[in-house]
Amino acid sequence: MVASKVPAVAGPDLESMPETTTTPLHSGRDPIDVRTAPDRYRHWRLHVEGRIATLALDVDESGGLAPGYELKLNSYDLGVDIELADAVQRLRFEHPEVAAVVIRSARERVFCAGANIRMLGGSNHAHKVAFCKFTNETRCAIEDASAYSGQRYLCAINGTAAGGGYELAMAADWILLVDDGSSAVSLPEVALLGVLPGTGGLVRLVDKRKVRRDRADFFSTTEEGVRGRRALEWGLVDEIAPSSRFDAAVETRARALAATSDRPRAARGIRLRDLERRIEGERIRYRYVEADIDREMRACRIRIEGPAGASPADIDGLVPAGDAFWPLALAREIEDLILHLRHNEPAIGTLVMASEGDLDAVAAYDAFLLAHRAHWLVREIRLYWKRLLKRIDLTARSLLALVEPGSCFAGFLLELVLAADRGYMLEGPFEDGGAEAVVRLTESNFGCFPGVNGLTRLEARGLDDEEAVSRARRQIGRDLTAADAEAHRLVTFTPDDIDWEDEVRIALEERAAFSPDALTGLEASLRCPGPETMESRIFGRLTAWQNWIFQRPNAVGERGALTLYGTGARADFDRKRV
Repeated sequence: MVASKVPAVAGPDLESMPETTTTPLHSGRDPIDVRTAPDRYRHWRLHVEGRIATLALDVDESGGLAPGYELKLNSYDLGVDIELADAVQRLRFEHPEVAAVVIRSARERVFCAGANIRMLGGSNHAHKVAFCKFTNETRCAIEDASAYSGQRYLCAINGTAAGGGYELAMAADWILLVDDGSSAVSLPEVALLGVLPGTGGLVRLVDKRKVRRDRADFFSTTEEGVRGRRALEWGLVDEIAPSSRFDAAVETRARALAATSDRPRAARGIRLRDLERRIEGERIRYRYVEADIDREMRACRIRIEGPAGASPADIDGLVPAGDAFWPLALAREIEDLILHLRHNEPAIGTLVMASEGDLDAVAAYDAFLLAHRAHWLVREIRLYWKRLLKRIDLTARSLLALVEPGSCFAGFLLELVLAADRGYMLEGPFEDGGAEAVVRLTESNFGCFPGVNGLTRLEARGLDDEEAVSRARRQIGRDLTAADAEAHRLVTFTPDDIDWEDEVRIALEERAAFSPDALTGLEASLRCPGPETMESRIFGRLTAWQNWIFQRPNAVGERGALTLYGTGARADFDRKRV
């Protein structure tokens, strides 16, 4: 990809563009598509009744994302979790009246056996890592809904919850386990498979549920798990109930959780329609996002288009706009693109973000979101941007941002520049004249969108200077040129027109020449400086360990535990500690 001026082109005519597909990540498997809807779910049943929604897991054993395994005992693969993520998102936007969500199994005596082991054994390493990351993000989205959206989650474990099944339960506010003498919770991955619980189980045990370290050690190294009274005493669950009173206990607890919510009872939700996406050769098009893949440079140039019209005059215009409201539509398109590239384009290692549009129009939308932040739908849109930006932070791709004349990076959209590993902003106009590039800070950049470390992206850039954020705050509302932006730590380099294309090209060529493994480790280490949180531990420390362990012979070698699972043969471990 060669850096160039962003052309002034009209939005794509989606109706006239043929739907094509990209190259499958794995031989013999269709590309992964995260777009779905309740009428297409194969594994979850969503039922809403008043203030309470129920998500019942009823996995279609033959409905795996790829051939070669059956999803027995309510075990899951990425396809199951794609549906769960969609349901969590829809409950937030389509059902403002829902104040509590019950996750349970539609099967008798089994809740969830966790990630399907045959799937893990047959998947390549890249897919396993992407699967674990997406599943982690979904669990964090559940916790985000509980903490900030007023949708409290209850997990009703009506049977065995093993591995990822118990990890799903730990994402909820409250865990209720049936006390029937046989149902148990367990994290058997170390004892059974030679790997770790991959979706935050170890971290949530001690950070969230405050389970004693010695008890957590025992619990995480025993296959059979812990039942009933001991599970309650150890803090592995919050409540137990016999089979005869289990359903009544679930309803009572769900109503109690709903009573703590501020969700509006009479508000009308908005429908999230299927995203329109077209793939033509190496170009991916949405309404407001266009991406061009350069395979030689192993990069993807992403152009974001600003709003086509003005923001609503008042809050009454928001709900009728529905999912066409520009900040919401844009967030959905960027997220779909990020996930499409993650799951289907592993060789594309660098994402280059650029924008084009009216800076004042973007700032007006940002001001609208700030002015109406107490409205339930505005709150959801802002929280969606927070989650999207975290997903971008955690994407194992190099991130470059280009700020050129005609860019519209202001407020929440400027966060994409602040999330980049490097930001390049043109100093002065291009040679053929015209305006200079400018960016604009707003109040949104000072607390609305913290990263997984709990800091804003500006705070993360100012760890060496306590006054840096205060100085930047004084620039709110000003159009900042390249010199201003560099002075306030918003961009990394400010080449002029003579050097612009060469500097960006060299950066892309360097990125393409480095080891992708080394870059992933480098970027993950640098993107979340400062304090550590439960979330940063899950995505940093735990994911790094799991990534390494999944490649070790003790897990996936010819005599590894994951390879031999179900054969009756015992794993032959290399006993050396590394």
